[in-house]
Formats: sequence, C-alpha cells, structure tokens
Amino acid sequence: MQTESQNSTEPLLKTSGLTRRFGGLIAVNDVDFEIRPREILGLIGPNGAGKSTTFNLISGFYKPSSGSLKILGSDCTGRSSMVISRMGLVRTFQHGSLMPSMTVHENILLGTLHGIRGHAARRKRAEETAEMLGLTSYLAESAGTLPHGIQRLVSIGIAFAARPRLLCLDEPLTGLNQTEVTDTLSMLERIRDDFGCSVLLVEHNMKAVMQVCDRIVVLHHGEVLATGTPTEIRSDQNVINAYLGHRHGN
Repeated sequence: MQTESQNSTEPLLKTSGLTRRFGGLIAVNDVDFEIRPREILGLIGPNGAGKSTTFNLISGFYKPSSGSLKILGSDCTGRSSMVISRMGLVRTFQHGSLMPSMTVHENILLGTLHGIRGHAARRKRAEETAEMLGLTSYLAESAGTLPHGIQRLVSIGIAFAARPRLLCLDEPLTGLNQTEVTDTLSMLERIRDDFGCSVLLVEHNMKAVMQVCDRIVVLHHGEVLATGTPTEIRSDQNVINAYLGHRHGN
C-alpha cells in the first residue's frame, strides 16, 4: 500500500448524497465518498449492502435518484456510461467481458478502439498491456479456451488497454487460486504505481482487500458505515459487528 503522503488530496471521483431508489426500495442512500489519484480504494460490505448499485451509479449504468457525481471536478451526474468512460473511468463486469471466440490479442485490442488512432498504435498498446499482465504467451490463443484466472486477467486487460484514470473492478478475484490472487494484486499495484491509475475494487476477499487497498469504504444497508485505512477498518467495532466478524485474519 502507499503511504498517505503519496496520494494527492484532490479527488479524482467524488460522490455527494448519492441515492438510488427502485420503486419503494432505497438501494443506496446518501452515499458520500471520494477516490484520490494513484489510490486503490476498496468498496466492501455484506450482500445487499448496495455495492453493485453504487458501482453502476458511478459508471453510468444507473442514474441516481438524487445526489451528485463528479469526475475530475466535472459534474457527471446522470451521464451515460459512454460519456463517463470518455472521462477516464472504465469498468469490468463480475462475470467478465471478453469474447470467447476471439484471441487474447483481439480481445485486448477492443479496449484500444477509443482514443488511439491507427492499427499499429493500437496493436502496440495491446501488446504492451499483455506484457504487463503476463499474457504475452497467450496472445494467439482463443480466450474461451483459457483457465478461469487467465480469462479474468484478459478482462482486466481489455479495460486497462484504454489507459483509464480510474479502473473499476467488480469482484476480479472470484474463482482464483491463491497464486492467481497474489499475481492479480501485484498487477493492481503496478497499475497504480507505474501508470498512476486509481483502482476501485469491489471484492469479498477480505484478506486481499486489506493487503492491497490504500483506503476502504464499507457499505451497510445502502449507507456508508465507515471509511478509513485497512488498519482503521479492521479495528472499527461497527464494521466488525456488521460485516467483518471473523472473515479476515489478523
């Protein structure tokens, strides 16, 4: 993890009073948090806490019922996912976004279609991305034939090929073995440290979250229960009672 002094205090993304209702159900209520440049922020909470709804709100797949969303100081409240992606926020999906019949190279090329002109430049970007993720040896293989852990990395590669300012990952560690988890966490740290890209990590693997995140936001019943460093969150009695319990090691 980075030290606090390594992070700028100027937020990359900021929500204020973010609320989403589905009929009479309030899925997310008055949520305030921010993501800073060069930061890995964890978003955690029990099932039904509002994580997926919050994720969809900030990435433009849902429109808020009230509240605001700012990216780089610009009001993006209610903007489409396409507009928000052009602002530099790119997301992955829990069940992946790769094209199984296409090669790994072709999949990663999909992430270069916006903002990079010329096939040669896009090809170079895809190859650089594959090298960073340890996928070079798989470039010519069909994505659908690869092990689950490699497919997860390809999905991240598609998103990161666009070189976003903020990479939003929805449970990227699901189904991975410990070696794959360790490799993925190292890759997220390289994305932050070498490319200056912030990461929003929605994840249930608490050991991994505590290890890699600079700060953590805890949601409970659609509201922010706590925000702080892993050390602060680990020792917060309200968080322990509501969610952590014995989910993570000391």
